[in-house]
Amino acid sequence: MKIEKIELGPVTLRVRDIEQVTRFYVDVIGMSVLEESEEHITLGTKERPLVILHSAPQAKTNPRAAGLFHLAILFPNRVELGSMLAHLIERRIEVGQGDHLVSEAFYLSDPEGNGIELYADRPKDQWTYEANGHVKMATEPVDYESMLQAAANRPFTSLPIGTTMGHVHFKVRSIEAAKRFYHDRLGFSITTDSYPGALFLAADGYHHHIGTNVWARPSDPVGMETGIEAWTLLVNEETNQALGGTSYEWTLTDEDGITVHIKRTNA
Repeated sequence: MKIEKIELGPVTLRVRDIEQVTRFYVDVIGMSVLEESEEHITLGTKERPLVILHSAPQAKTNPRAAGLFHLAILFPNRVELGSMLAHLIERRIEVGQGDHLVSEAFYLSDPEGNGIELYADRPKDQWTYEANGHVKMATEPVDYESMLQAAANRPFTSLPIGTTMGHVHFKVRSIEAAKRFYHDRLGFSITTDSYPGALFLAADGYHHHIGTNVWARPSDPVGMETGIEAWTLLVNEETNQALGGTSYEWTLTDEDGITVHIKRTNA
C-alpha cells in the first residue's frame, strides 16, 4: 500500500507545567489558544490546531525513552520564516539552523525540552534527487542574513495563515522497526536513507512527513512520561479504509510506543 492525500494534524504533548508551556507557544512561537479545558489546551492558528497540551503535573521525564525529536512547523514562505527569525532574535532566543537543500530551518526547544523546528520549503522544482529517486537532503548553514533582509518590512505578530504541521521527527530504538511501521504498515514512501542512523518517509511526493533516527540511542519505549502523547494523521475516506479504519477516528501505536491518531476528513 502507498498512502496518498494526507495531511498532518496537531501533536499532543504531555507537560508538567501547562501554564508555562502555553505562554511559550503563545509569546514565543506566536500561536493562539483555540480551546481550553481543565486538562487540555489546544494551540494553533485561527485556521488549524497545531499543538495540544495535556496537563500532567506528576509526570516524570525519561531521557532514555524513545519519542519526539521535534515537531516541525511549516511556514508558507521564506519571508514569513525570516519574520519569525527576527522575532526570536529580538527575544534573545538562541536557535540552531540547517539548510536542508529542500528547506531552510531553525531549531529550538520549549520549556520542557520538546524539540521544535521552524522551517520553510524551497519550491519543489528546486529539489534535486539521487539516482535511486531519493530526494537530496543535507545540513548546511542557512543564509539567514538575506532572509532577515527579505523580511525587514514584515514585523512578526503571530503565526501566519497557511502555517501547518509540516512533519514530525521521532527518536526510535530501531530503524528497521520504524520502517516496518511507517513504510510497511502506514504506507509512507521512503524518501531518503542517506543520513547515517536515520530514515525519512513521506506521502504525495513531499521530502518527508516522518523522520526517524537512533542518534540518541533510546532504550525505553514511550510511556507516561512528559513528551509526545500522540501525533495526528488526517486522511480521506479511501485512505482510511485502505489503512483498515472502520471509524472516523482511531489509533495505532508503533513498536516504540509512539501513538498516531488517524482521523478521517470530509475531503
